[in-house]
Formats: sequence, structure tokens, C-alpha cells
Amino acid sequence: MGAVYFYQLTHSGVEATLSMLIERSLRAGWRVAVRAPDAARLKRLDEVLWLGEEDQFLAHGLAGGPHDALQPVLLTTGAEMPNAATCLMSLDGAAIGADEVSRAERACILFDGNDPAALAAARVQWKSLTDAGVSAQYWSEESGRWQKKAER
Repeated sequence: MGAVYFYQLTHSGVEATLSMLIERSLRAGWRVAVRAPDAARLKRLDEVLWLGEEDQFLAHGLAGGPHDALQPVLLTTGAEMPNAATCLMSLDGAAIGADEVSRAERACILFDGNDPAALAAARVQWKSLTDAGVSAQYWSEESGRWQKKAER
């Protein structure tokens, strides 16, 4: 059974944190699905990942292409994971179910800690997932570096 890690972003941008987490996931041998509710958000993220430094390039694709199953990192708005992802990352409040976490090695929920609505949505996700018996950790960068604030 996997675990879900919540990341409260207060200093770093989503792209930087997401890139770091994707790199770590790939080093662990996991395939990754990045889920967001907005296709335009994923399109922007796709462009950022393509235009990054050459030595920091992360091979990835937008869902809906002919090679989805081959992508080590798939950006998607849907629940399907044709790339057989073992790590699921959620942006902007995209839903992750307890059943998905139990099938994964890891799930990550990234949210803007300076946005009251995003913070409230993350609290609802925390309660829903932990009430369903999912192992969870809550990480914050309020102090300027990542610290684990809670575990259940």
C-alpha cells in the first residue's frame, strides 16, 4: 500500500517543486502521472518542462498522444494512467482516491500554501484520505526548507 505526501508550497514555485519530485521518482524507478483539473495548466507545464535546462530535461508527454504508454511522465486531466504510473502527482486540487494511493508507490499533492482556498481543499483531501486509512505525510517549506509537519 502506498502513501500520500502533501506539499504545502510557500516559497518554491509549483514547477520547481514538481521537477524535483519527478526527478526523485524517476530515480526510484517509478513512472509518474501528473494530474491537474485544467488542460491549459498542463499545457503550460509541458512547455516549461520542454524549455528547461538541457541537463535537467524530464522526458514527458501530454495525455492523448499515440505514445502515452511509453511516457515515463504523463501529464493528464483524467484518471486513466496508460503509462502504468506508480507515482501520481496532483496539482490544483485534482482528486486522488484512496484506492489509487493503495495501488501506487506514492501519491503527491502539491498546493499553494498562500492560497486559503487551496489550503482548505488540501485539508479536505487529508481528512478524506486519512479517514480511509491511507498513510499520509504533510510537508511544509514555511521555514525556507522542507520539514515534515504531520504524519498519520
